Amino acid sequence: MPPTDRYGSDVLSTDWRAPKRGRATDLPATLGEVVEEVTTDFCGEIVAVDRDLHTVTLEDRRNKRRTFPLGPGFLVDGKPVVLTPPVRQSAPAQPTRTASGSIAVPQARARVARASRIFVEGRHDAELVEKVWGDDLRVEGVVVEYLSGVDDLADHLRDFRPGPQRKVGVLVDHLVPGSKESRIADGIARSAVGQHVLVVGHPFIDVWAAVKPERLGLRAWPDVPRHLEWKKGVCQQLGWPHRDQADVARAWQHILGRVSSFHDLDPALLGRVEELIDFVTA
Repeated sequence: MPPTDRYGSDVLSTDWRAPKRGRATDLPATLGEVVEEVTTDFCGEIVAVDRDLHTVTLEDRRNKRRTFPLGPGFLVDGKPVVLTPPVRQSAPAQPTRTASGSIAVPQARARVARASRIFVEGRHDAELVEKVWGDDLRVEGVVVEYLSGVDDLADHLRDFRPGPQRKVGVLVDHLVPGSKESRIADGIARSAVGQHVLVVGHPFIDVWAAVKPERLGLRAWPDVPRHLEWKKGVCQQLGWPHRDQADVARAWQHILGRVSSFHDLDPALLGRVEELIDFVTA
């Protein structure tokens, strides 16, 4: 008969540092999965996952929703997990139309760039134009150049030297009567190169608002007080991170990710961009 072990098993033979509930394992955040956030004890069903903002939204049994960062700090059936973005679906079949609604030209090579250009005020504006009209612009050989602000437009035109074969189309934000933008546009139209330059704009204070709000589950874009920077104010009112420019950039990628075609944009922007393309390709 073996001797009795007075002290039990060897405590060092197991992982004595492991948490009581076990070590966390990675788990893709799948819609419908019920999880608990450990710091707040909020428990609910996953109803939304956003890759751009790296967040997950839970809804409890009282229909209350809260949004948390993806990562550690969650429980599923009492066991710790690290929520990760869900696995991406396979790419869809090649579309027959471009995002702007034009008939797609499969495997079309980009045309040699025209001398004419389209200037776009704002990096986000340029990214939106590229996403919706990029295929069309490459086929037409139109290059889009980014302007840091409409105040720099006169200098850009002076360097570019517009002419009959070097037309310039310009897209600016918030082009409404009486605005600084409208005064600059009027001055260029009256200048010596005015007949070779077309300045158009949309009425929105920022191109974010040209994306239909319902694409983000909103009834309307928030009203932001004048003393707040508009983008940060929108993020704040929607409960999105807004501490620095990196948060604003992630918010824009979240918005841009909801745009797949011209159907997702307000007509007030669509008509202006099409007008510029027609002008520089005529």
